[in-house]
Amino acid sequence: MTKPDAAPGPDKAVTVYYDGSCPLCAREIGLYKGSEGSEAILFCDISRNAPPEGLTRNQAMARFHVATPDQGLTSGARAFIALWLSLPRWRWLGKLASLPPLPWIMELAYRAVLPIRPAFQWLARKAFRET
Repeated sequence: MTKPDAAPGPDKAVTVYYDGSCPLCAREIGLYKGSEGSEAILFCDISRNAPPEGLTRNQAMARFHVATPDQGLTSGARAFIALWLSLPRWRWLGKLASLPPLPWIMELAYRAVLPIRPAFQWLARKAFRET
């Protein structure tokens, strides 16, 4: 069981914007929410809440976004790296993924998956219903 989205506050330095209507995204975010250090992160389900300032709902739903004080709003692979760096048990992956040329390669992979994401969502809905 994952904890609900946290309320905004001054103690939330990192904000994660995700598509809670996507079963894969929701499961992955649940994993992060259950991680040590996640209480300092605001998880914002864009399917139920307003998108971050400067983005339309469609833009916010189309890509994974993370806002940090030092980087501002990032998306795609760099957003995952920012999230991983903010969680103690994931920090090693964030540091590894930060090494050139990994962010660039990860972004290419992320963009390659986006067009087929609906098929993955369909498969996940079917699989998660059967379990």
